[in-house]
Formats: sequence, structure tokens, C-alpha cells
Amino acid sequence: MRLRELIEGVEYVRLAGEVEREIASLHYDSRQVRPGSLFVAIRGFCRDGHDFVHSALTGGASALVVESDPKLSPLPPGVTLLKVSDSRLALAQMAANFYHHPSRRLRLIGVTGTNGKTTTTFLIESLFSRAGRRVGVIGTINYRFGGREQVAERTTPESLDLQRVLGEMVAAGIDIAVMEVSSHSLELKRVSGCEFDLAIFTNLTLDHLDFHQDLDHYLRAKLRLFSQLGKGSEKGTRKMALINLDDAFAEQFLQVTPTEAWGYGLGEKGQIRGSGLDLSSKGIRMHIESPRGPIIIRSSLIGEHNVYNILAAAGAGVWGGLSPSEIAEGIAMVRRVPGRWERIEEGQRFTVVVDYAHTGDALERTLKAAKDLCEGRLITVFGCGGDRDRAKRPIMGEVAARYSEYFIITSDNPRSEDPATIISEIEEGVKKAYPGKDNYDKIIDRQEAVAKAVQMAQDEDLVVISGKGHEAYQILKEGRIPFDDREVAGACIRKKLRAEG
Repeated sequence: MRLRELIEGVEYVRLAGEVEREIASLHYDSRQVRPGSLFVAIRGFCRDGHDFVHSALTGGASALVVESDPKLSPLPPGVTLLKVSDSRLALAQMAANFYHHPSRRLRLIGVTGTNGKTTTTFLIESLFSRAGRRVGVIGTINYRFGGREQVAERTTPESLDLQRVLGEMVAAGIDIAVMEVSSHSLELKRVSGCEFDLAIFTNLTLDHLDFHQDLDHYLRAKLRLFSQLGKGSEKGTRKMALINLDDAFAEQFLQVTPTEAWGYGLGEKGQIRGSGLDLSSKGIRMHIESPRGPIIIRSSLIGEHNVYNILAAAGAGVWGGLSPSEIAEGIAMVRRVPGRWERIEEGQRFTVVVDYAHTGDALERTLKAAKDLCEGRLITVFGCGGDRDRAKRPIMGEVAARYSEYFIITSDNPRSEDPATIISEIEEGVKKAYPGKDNYDKIIDRQEAVAKAVQMAQDEDLVVISGKGHEAYQILKEGRIPFDDREVAGACIRKKLRAEG
């Protein structure tokens, strides 16, 4: 693609050099630069791309996009320089141009919120697939479409990678793409250049305050998906927002949305209304009233939090023109979501569940559901990630203490922090809310913590191992190691059963 076409719509401060040159590829990592490519210097959290301009030129870059003038005097001959005020936004716009705006050639659904994004996208994928649509998903667990799967490095990819994946979906004949849209991706403009057709808000609770500073900044990041919905539309397709009316922040999302907005929830307002709830260890039964008629839901998913995920998915199906039976059948087909209330079955007489809940609100939802279903004791294993929001640590400690007969505080992904320090900050929440409480343990080694929980479990007990869910690794100060709660729990259960004969 010619550079002139590539920078169309990009606002720049200064342009020096030829724009009719051919650009072979785009890169934001100087190590990937090849002759004839364009390098975008992005200021990251640990590294500044401007420090690698010389490396990019050595690799053969013929064009540079920067926010500040590089230390090059003069600019090498044959190199074009574009100075912009925001490199991330420029990268997103150029990536969309380079891949010929793939989001305009399929229907794009964005799901955002603190909790429930992954399960909601699984449900939406299922009901549209059941109805014969070709669906692609971009989310926390993986990016998948057309029988292909790619492990997700982050919930929402960097803009260049995102546009590439969407372009591959278009080439594969995908009709509908469903994307988990993280607050980071909205703040860092990764989804700029994407034309969304449907935006879904699940809920908002404390999370990522290490990045967003406070709840207000976090909220404003989420609102961007809705405030921009329909603006600059090129497709001419129906744009709509789906808002969880039972969330405390629903009104803010409704106020900023310039397009049609539907509400969902368990109240009497809204277009997607759930009623007649029956929650049990077998799953969820309920009725949904919708603009397309009543929908009878039978789902094997567990807990009231999944009621809202189902309502959101049903709303997406109604928006997409599916019949009540297609929606009901698609939801029923989702038997489990990896790492979300995932049962570990080895023939034991107690229940072990691995769940991704890693915020105070998510942990409370999970443990509340567990408490309602548990006939014996509730035993919880959990921790908090290092180098992340410290404010949620005591909150999660208090929640675990409130619901559990016994709990073990352990490591999650401690990263560069001392695991013992993280555990002590979690414990502060327990001590403050329940002074003198002693029905818990602190075990830094996560495998030992899981082993103790399994070993102490008796018939009818329920063990919840929370925080990491589908993750197959643990991030320590020394680096990333293989670690999967599901595999560890399974091995511990088998060992216990062998010992018991």
C-alpha cells in the first residue's frame, strides 16, 4: 500500500519525505522491521519506542511515525518521517487502512465490563453459530474463527494485531465478530478504527485501578465504547447498545450512547427481562421476555451472575434477528466455559471448581453461588496478582472470610512483588472485618495451597480455586512457569483417592 493511502485520515504535526512510496508492512516492534516497512514509535509502560528508531532504520524501515523528533541529524535519505501527537491513535488508523477496514465488512459486537465478558462472548458465539452464522471471537482465552485458534496474549490485541485478525476473519468468510473490549484497549486506543454494530455493557466494579488511577477514570474508559457508537459509520447497519439496567452505572452508559439502546435485567424495565428464576446445581432455568417473544432458557451454567450473561447474549440474538428457539438452543449448547466454574471430576465425592474470579465483586458472585449450592463446607483458595490494583486485596480477603468455612490465601501471579507482602495485604481485609477469625491459612506456594484444600475436603464439601481460571501459567519474579489450576487440582484429587484406596 502507498504511504499516502496508509496515512489517510491521520492527523499529523509534520511530514517530511515522499508519500508515494510503497509500504510493505507496519510494525511497532523494531525487531520485526523489514526493508520497506513503516515503524511506529509508541511510548510503552516499560520501554519507549522512540529509543528504537535507529534499530528500525537498521532493519530497513523506509518510514517512521513518531511523537517527538528522533535523534537523527539529518534524517537518512529515502526515509519519510511523520510526526503525530498520538502514536497509538495513528497506529490504529493506519492499521485499519492497511487491512482495508475489515470491521466494515462484517458485523462487530463489542462486550465490555469488569466481569462476564468471556462467558457472554461464548454464549453469543454459540447462539449465532447454532443459527448458521459464521462467527469469530476475540477474547481473554483465545482468538478463534473458522476452526483456527490462537492463544490470546491480552484480552484485546494491540490495534495492528487486531486489524490483522479481523482481516483474516473477513478472508475466512466470517459474518459476525464478537470481541471482548477491555478498559485498557479503550484507553490505549487499540479499538480505534473499528466500527462496532452492537456494544454490550455487563457491569462495573473495582478493578485495574493500578492503571486507571480511580473508579471515575475506569468508568470513563468503558464509556468510550458507547459514546463513539455509530459515529463515522460507513456500513449503514443498525447500531445498538445493550445495557445491564441492574448495574449501578447503567444510567451513565445510557446517557452517553448516541444510538438506540436496549436494557436488560431482572426488573420490569428494559427490552430483555428475565423472570421465573430457578438456580440450582444443575444450572439455570428462567423465562426471558423480549421484543421477539418469550424465550425459555435451560442452561447448565451456574449462579446468578450467569443469569446476566445469558440475558446479554439473548439481547444480542434478538438484535441479530434470531428466533426465540435459536437463542434458547444456542444458550443451552454452552455446557461450560474454560476456567469459569469449571468442575474438576476425578470420581471424588466432593466438588472442586476452578474459576477466574479475580476481583472482589467476581469473587463474591462466585462464592455466593457456591454457598447456595454447597451441602457441606465451602473451602476457598485464592490470591491476588502482583504489580496490579492493590485496593482490591483486602476486599477479596473480607469476601472470602464472609462466605467460606475455611479459606487459604496463596499466590496468584505475584510478578515482581513479594508474595508474602501481597498475602499480608489480603489478610488485612480479614482482620478488619472479622477480628479474631482463624479459620484460614496462608500458603505462598499455590500448588501446596491447592493440595491442602483438596486433602481436607470431605464428602459434600465444595472447593473453589479462584483467580487464574483458564491460565496455564504462573508469573513469578523469576519469570513465567507452567501452572494450570485444573491440572494441579486433578493431580491432587487423584493422589488423595489413591491414598484412600
